[in-house]
Amino acid sequence: MGSKRRRHHHHGRWVVPGVAPAAAAFAAAGLLFVVVAFHCFLSPPLGDGGKGGGARVVRRPNPPFLLNKPAEVARNVIGAVDFSVPSGGSRLGEELWESKAAGNFFGCSNATKQFADAKAVTKSERYLMIATSGGLNQQRTGIIDAVVAARILNATLVIPKLDEESFWKDASDFAEIFDVDSFISSLSNDVKVIRKLPDRNGKKLSPYKMRIPRKCTPKCYENRVLPALLKKHVVQLTKFDYRVSNRLETDLQKLRCRVNYHALQFTDPILRMGELLVQRMREKSGRFIALHLRFEPDMLAFSGCYYGGGDIERRELGEIRKRWKTLHASNPDRERRHGKCPLTPEEVGLMLRALGFGKDVHLYVASGDVYGGEETLAPLKALFPNFHSKETLASKEELAPFLPYSSRMAALDFILCDKSNVFVTNNNGNMARMLAGRRRYFGHRRTIRPNAKKLYSLFLNRTSMSWDKFASKVHTFQKGFMGEPNEIKPGRGEFHEHPMDCICAKSKEKIGQSRSHQIKRAGEAVENHSSGGDLDWRDLDYGEHTPLGRDSSNEPESDDIRVGGSDIPELEDMMSD
Repeated sequence: MGSKRRRHHHHGRWVVPGVAPAAAAFAAAGLLFVVVAFHCFLSPPLGDGGKGGGARVVRRPNPPFLLNKPAEVARNVIGAVDFSVPSGGSRLGEELWESKAAGNFFGCSNATKQFADAKAVTKSERYLMIATSGGLNQQRTGIIDAVVAARILNATLVIPKLDEESFWKDASDFAEIFDVDSFISSLSNDVKVIRKLPDRNGKKLSPYKMRIPRKCTPKCYENRVLPALLKKHVVQLTKFDYRVSNRLETDLQKLRCRVNYHALQFTDPILRMGELLVQRMREKSGRFIALHLRFEPDMLAFSGCYYGGGDIERRELGEIRKRWKTLHASNPDRERRHGKCPLTPEEVGLMLRALGFGKDVHLYVASGDVYGGEETLAPLKALFPNFHSKETLASKEELAPFLPYSSRMAALDFILCDKSNVFVTNNNGNMARMLAGRRRYFGHRRTIRPNAKKLYSLFLNRTSMSWDKFASKVHTFQKGFMGEPNEIKPGRGEFHEHPMDCICAKSKEKIGQSRSHQIKRAGEAVENHSSGGDLDWRDLDYGEHTPLGRDSSNEPESDDIRVGGSDIPELEDMMSD
């Protein structure tokens, strides 16, 4: 659809197509200018995006479209002056792939001597059950915090019930995704965990269901849950995600790390398949980048962002956005300026090339159905032709046991992203945060998060500057977003992304200069770093502060639970992972 622009090669660089400079254009006939402009916008560009600098999103079989503002046409046609992108990488070498300071730190989550054994603190006739919510990684946060909640309540934890009813429609139970035996045995000194509730006098116990507020503190659990537990003996906490405070004492934070990084392991079939895919990536290239793209239609519709697709894009994403009746009207320009929008695949590719990753680098992409399909992915694939996914690495027969289950497919992506040399996240959802924290814990492996707020204006105006100037600015803007140990800012971040109580230094170096984020030598106490106050809802996740629906009849409602407004069905579940 539409004619494709030619790519000219000059000295190892592919050149983003452009037309004559401004002087020549204005000297040419007006009709010729219009024809050239129309020709340029019929095909998806490799280097000059539409509004916001993004790759134009075209939905087959819809016809091609133009941007609405003539000024944008002039800017993209006349302003494209020698924006030639090199095919090779930078001279940074190993420093690009890993931090020089990474070797100075290591994960340290062992319990202190003051943390009593589970046998000494667990009370009889106290059973805690939880029902998780959302996709794989949102449920993972619930499982981790369920262990902490059981410890706070001195209760026995029943293996958590996974969400089988939400948007993801995955009927897998805990034992089909996670290794139950490893989970129980690994936590035996911390919390007593059992597979199912015991019978009492030959009868099954019936749990009392309730929901607690988000970010509930230990005192909150003692005041709200403990009385019900003492009276009913079995309590099930529903929609259990982010129901434990980000701010906890060090021993409880370390417990979180022991659960997340050691006790919670995938089942053998998932691990074997994941490791096979990693092995195949390694065979193609000794090292690789994993990209969590997150450019699906639902994500874009919810974000309220605009990517230059004209009326077609506005109509399509607008229809999806109607699912959430309480969403306020969006201001796409403002969202992009404030860095609230995912980068387009083209923009991600240009950022990586500017940072120094060459055309020969192998790229694994974890993603659902990308909005615009191959048209949208084409610029990224042109920049990084060694483009891989689960479907290209494995046969249909190999993936068959996993395909019907979204959580198991997500687990394979998780393993590949975790084992990659460099992980690039294009949003701040649960999977991105979980992986960022895990990679910090296991040696500060390189994790890149786009500085979308600063990059927005750069992508918008990139056709008015040379490639070298563009690349230099990308390097400047990405300082503090490259997964270095010293990037942590005081009072920011969520514990699963920044598990600072569980990272120790081999020397007297500190992560950051703030007293609230000091990392002392191994064996010394680690300061409680947890952030104060709530995070911006977009920093936490899409839909993090949205209203919650009702659950069971004996589940209490309160002002702490209801955020206000009507329910938004499936909102958190769809946007979380």
